[in-house]
Amino acid sequence: MKELRFLITRIDRIGDVVLSTPLPREIKRKYPGSHISVLVRNYTRNIYVNNPHIDCIITYDNADGSKKGFWKMLNELRKYKFSYAFMLLPDERLNYLIFLAGIPVRIGVGHKLYQMLTFTKYVDRKKYNPLRHESDYNLDMLRKIGIPVNDNTPEIFLSQDEEQEARNLKKELLGSAELLIGINVSSGNSSPNLNPNEYKKIITSLVKDPKIKVAVMDKEIPTVVDNLEGVIYPKGNKHLRPSIINFSILDILISNSTGPMHICSAFKVPTLAVFCPLTACSPELWGPLGNLSRIIMPTQKYCSTQCPGDPKKCDYSKEGGLNSEYVVEQLYKFMNKLNDK
Repeated sequence: MKELRFLITRIDRIGDVVLSTPLPREIKRKYPGSHISVLVRNYTRNIYVNNPHIDCIITYDNADGSKKGFWKMLNELRKYKFSYAFMLLPDERLNYLIFLAGIPVRIGVGHKLYQMLTFTKYVDRKKYNPLRHESDYNLDMLRKIGIPVNDNTPEIFLSQDEEQEARNLKKELLGSAELLIGINVSSGNSSPNLNPNEYKKIITSLVKDPKIKVAVMDKEIPTVVDNLEGVIYPKGNKHLRPSIINFSILDILISNSTGPMHICSAFKVPTLAVFCPLTACSPELWGPLGNLSRIIMPTQKYCSTQCPGDPKKCDYSKEGGLNSEYVVEQLYKFMNKLNDK
């Protein structure tokens, strides 16, 4: 039997790439001898490093973030002789690349004109069911070609050396404390988020607890939470892998709906996450998967009366929204729940 060769493409943000990680695992369940490559951006490639289900990581851009030339990228894809290509993010340039690469079966999202012109199969997502997760929608591409799906939880893998590095780092950072709680303040404007000043209040409240060591996890530390007394700032860098190791050692992460939340869920790190109840931003669609989690949301009334019209501009600061006191209260309830398990 001819070897089946799969290409999974996901050329966008960290959280979206994390939510693509169930695909190679589910393909390997059905076709353990198949070849699987992923096409991602340089910055997100580290999400797939050490993944045992992946045979090759192909990057869509150069080290400086600029796109590879069309013909260079095309020649790179052609040499793999893929049987199937999954395009999880609609992209016209990528669509033509996988078409001209001669990949027989190509599946995209939606039904764009450029997909029609290239005879690309598609998964229709116009009618979202808000009770289904984005990760499960991704897996519809496998169902399209008859691959059964058993599990839609994401996963990230560390090497043995990285696991030892993580253990040593956690011991060093914890000191005499019992819990390492990470706080990721920024969101890249990907979804509604608390005002940074509320995160500062959360941090200053938690550092008073001798059992807790607080770590601010942002790659670029927001000024309002920088250099706070009693807070640690684990070092990450532009290559993402050190940050991935840092997230893996946390006991709890506090964040909004963002990439670090999904990284932590892939490591089964418990998360306390701020979400918006609007369907496009909902935890049913974008929430953490596979880990213990607590979701914090404002009331439906708040969103119907105080929403600024663009959820990315919302910081929950008006009457009836969310504040630091409520988040801290929910955190301690969550910690008690974790202790009971």
